[in-house]
Order: sequence, then C-alpha cells, then structure tokens
Amino acid sequence: MAWTADGCADRTGDSLTGRSRRALAAPDDRVLIERAQSGDREAFEELVHRYDRDVLRIALNILHKPEDARDVYQEAFLKVYKNLHRFRFECSFYTWIYRIVTNVCLDQLRRRSSRPEDQAPELALQAQGENSAGDFFDRQQEQGAASNPERRLMGKEIGRRISTALEQLTPRERMVFEMKHYQGLKLRAIGEVLGTTEETVKNSLFRATRKLRAQLEGLL
Repeated sequence: MAWTADGCADRTGDSLTGRSRRALAAPDDRVLIERAQSGDREAFEELVHRYDRDVLRIALNILHKPEDARDVYQEAFLKVYKNLHRFRFECSFYTWIYRIVTNVCLDQLRRRSSRPEDQAPELALQAQGENSAGDFFDRQQEQGAASNPERRLMGKEIGRRISTALEQLTPRERMVFEMKHYQGLKLRAIGEVLGTTEETVKNSLFRATRKLRAQLEGLL
C-alpha cells in the first residue's frame, strides 16, 4: 500500500467508518486549512476546535487512561501544527489527523510498556463454555459502552489477569487489537492508518488473540 507525500493513504475513501467520513467533510475545512497553512493562528484554532473531540475520543479508545489521552491530545495537535504545511488535500483532513493520533498513541504504548508500574486497561470478560474463546474477542465491539457498568463490576482478580495478559502484547499488537475490537475498524483501514498491509495487520491480530487466549485460559 502506498502513501502520499503528506501522509495520506492512496485509498482512503471508503475504508474508515461511516461516522468518521461524516465528521470530516465540513465544506469550509479547505478554507480554514489554507488559511492556517498561511500562518493564520485563528484559523488553526478553529480547526483544533472542530476536531478536538475526535482526537481525544480516539486517544481514549486506544489508551483507556485520561491522563495519557490528554498527553496524546497535546502532542498530536503539536504535530498537526508543525506538519500542516505538508497537507495537500490528497485525503480527508480527518484521515490525516487520525493517522497522526494513532501513531502518537503507538509511541505512548511503547513508552508505557517500558513502565511496569502502569497497568493495562481492563477488558470485558464473561465466563462461557469451552468453545467461547474465539467468540469473546469478536463480541467486544458489540458489547460497547452500554455494558461498561457491568464490566466494571468484574472481580479484581479477573482484572489483574486481563491486565497481565495485555502487557504481554507488543505495542503494535495491542494497537491493532484495540482498533479492531473497540473502534470497529476493518483490517484494511487499520493497515492504512498504521502504514502497513492488510496481511501484516491480520498477522498482528492473530498473534495478539493467540497470546490473550493463552494468558486467559480458564477464564474464557
């Protein structure tokens, strides 16, 4: 898969979620971007205001820690500011920002993996029959935020097991797992965001799922 000079995937059109596509196409985005590229600070601040919730949401969905998400928010918009001159409208502005945010999140996960005192985010678990291991990971997206109160009531021991299991993943494996099961992105879209192929993403997801199943044996 090829990437354009300004960091956009050549095939962006239909790979991100419908909500994402709707969020990016404000008709005057181009005017604001061009003004900001010319040094208009007010135009850049308007762009920040327009996309700040999306950036924070992406960071929270991936990292699950408000303090880390706030750090990513600041770092991502700093990168947007420094690299805005490279944006050439060859993909949507949202897609361009999305890739910046996820790459900053990936760096954050790498830093977090070097700090053992940081706990991984808790995942939902529900005891099922012996054939439920594969279904569990596929159900994550469907469970969604509505089940969060029930999920928070899970036992502390289970939470510790899950945290330990997630810590065994590499940052990229964990990023792929989060994007697939919590953000609902297709493998092709994940590949576009991470600048790699769909097959590489599929392999990373397979390894992540296998590791988690091994670590959580007896709980699934």
